[in-house]
Amino acid sequence: MVDQVGWDSHEAGVRALARSYAVIPPSAPVRLAKRTSNLFRSRARTGGPGLDVSGLHGVIEVDAAARTADVQGMCTYERLVDVTLRHGLIPLVVPQLRTITLGGAVTGLGIESTSFRNGLPHESVVEIDVFTGGGDIVTVKPGDRLFDAFPNSYGCVGYATRLRIELEPVPEVVDLRHVHFTDLGALTEAIEQITTSREWDGTRVDGLDGVAFAPDEAYLTLATWSSSRASEVTTSDYTGDKIYFRSIQERTVDRLTAHDYLWRWDTDWFWCSGAFGLHDPRVRRAWPRRWRRSDVYSRLIALDQRWGVSRRIDARHGTRRERVVQDIEVPLSRLPDFLTWFDAEVGMRPVWLCPLRLREPAGPGSARPWPTYPLSTGTTYVNAGFWGTVPVAPGRRDGDVNRAVEREVHELGGHKSLYSDAYYDKATFDRLYNTQNLDDLRQELDPAGRLTGLYDKAVGRR
Repeated sequence: MVDQVGWDSHEAGVRALARSYAVIPPSAPVRLAKRTSNLFRSRARTGGPGLDVSGLHGVIEVDAAARTADVQGMCTYERLVDVTLRHGLIPLVVPQLRTITLGGAVTGLGIESTSFRNGLPHESVVEIDVFTGGGDIVTVKPGDRLFDAFPNSYGCVGYATRLRIELEPVPEVVDLRHVHFTDLGALTEAIEQITTSREWDGTRVDGLDGVAFAPDEAYLTLATWSSSRASEVTTSDYTGDKIYFRSIQERTVDRLTAHDYLWRWDTDWFWCSGAFGLHDPRVRRAWPRRWRRSDVYSRLIALDQRWGVSRRIDARHGTRRERVVQDIEVPLSRLPDFLTWFDAEVGMRPVWLCPLRLREPAGPGSARPWPTYPLSTGTTYVNAGFWGTVPVAPGRRDGDVNRAVEREVHELGGHKSLYSDAYYDKATFDRLYNTQNLDDLRQELDPAGRLTGLYDKAVGRR
């Protein structure tokens, strides 16, 4: 059982962080000293010590009455949910992979099936302690310039040491409906109806995502928080022989515990576990259940990239493949255009679909934009996630498909997440992600330039 770490332990962790900063040479860049990451872009290897975040991995305190939690920046959602579920609560948005950290989801971008009603993870944050490149800790709240610029800054203006977030009630059981669509127009209309009414066929919808398996085969999965108790009903288990994404095509209704619903995609890394043979029942039986996790698969991918095993195999067969691992957002009205283009130019399926809107305020007013990832208020977007490799066509360069995706998304009025490979020229990147605002903050909070800028982090030299 994961316990809360408490305020004394948190303060000790912050002191250790400050001590580690003090011993980094003034001319050296400041970075986190951590061994794992959910990023899928290359990170520059730097020598010397990094920031000690070893004491910043826990939940400090849960206030069940106020429905808030104070959480350390390096706490994974797996650890966070293990604590909050004991109170019948969860964060308003729980990204789909267990080892994404709360600080990472806020300074990057997280998304999941509640994003059509709760927005993105940073929209339910009420306070952040930020460790800046100048070595200071600044406490910021919504409306503060640093707070508003923090989402999608990827650590270029500082790292979160503590975040206070809102929580919402969740039951023990989640009921699922998998609704089949053969037409992209009908799929788009259904998403718009659900995001507006938050129901389908008269039943409330609490979670909404989908999968496009083929141009004429797509599904929306509608999750409804159930009144049933886990001890009273039978629930499915997709951590064993059965595979969740296949169940979407095979079943019209399903039922999971709330815990298993939150991590339904993690066991098979959506469908990417097939790269390791786990869709073959014989391999699956031999693969220890405790290793059927996204962080295990990502470590295997990192080892492959480090040692170049796949590249050597491809070279031996006279082939080259380009990694296309991306999440993008386009306005809902342009989703059919994007998927039609994607089928013609990329040809990768399945594609994950996750609708989102900037969170509506509880009181009077309107949802507000976020300067470093400027989505429009009042607009429904759909995140399309696609992860795999494609052949490098004769006469083409590695990266050309990713560049084409960037151009198309830009033309359709969308954005793409920066956790993976990016190829933008600097002028386009600066315009899309409003880097001038970040650079101004960096001048104020990090005058020595100890932290790496967003363009250098996300794109670097290509």
